[in-house]
Amino acid sequence: MGRSQETFNKKEKEKKRLKKRLDKQKKKEERAANSDGGGLDSMIAYVDEHGNLTDSPPDPANKTKVKAKNIEIGVPKREKEDLTTERNGKVEFFNDQKGFGFIKDLDSQEKFFVHINGLIDRIQENDLVVFEIERGMKGMNAVKVKKLK
Repeated sequence: MGRSQETFNKKEKEKKRLKKRLDKQKKKEERAANSDGGGLDSMIAYVDEHGNLTDSPPDPANKTKVKAKNIEIGVPKREKEDLTTERNGKVEFFNDQKGFGFIKDLDSQEKFFVHINGLIDRIQENDLVVFEIERGMKGMNAVKVKKLK
């Protein structure tokens, strides 16, 4: 005769599974007993005119009409910049071998990318320059860069 295949460890695991199942059943019964039966209506929340959540629906008399064209989604569009005006700047960085650099606008302190193809005169770092800007693939680029004497 062989020994029983049920070990102590198997019995303990089975007891834990049974206890867990009974606990789950008790919790389910408690929830059913404590629910007020409101269903979906008890779960709905409303937003008042100040942005706060409330239980009561909003008053239709306080309703304001909003035109769809007045709603802005996303970042507002920038006004057209005057790109043809000349700007004064200082060469922050320029690499002759690679053919690019950056110019810092003296008025707005913005930095603009400059390529060797956009130069009229040869420039070096710390030179004062006059330039125009145009929109490039990755942002604004300095073009028609002239060195101030």
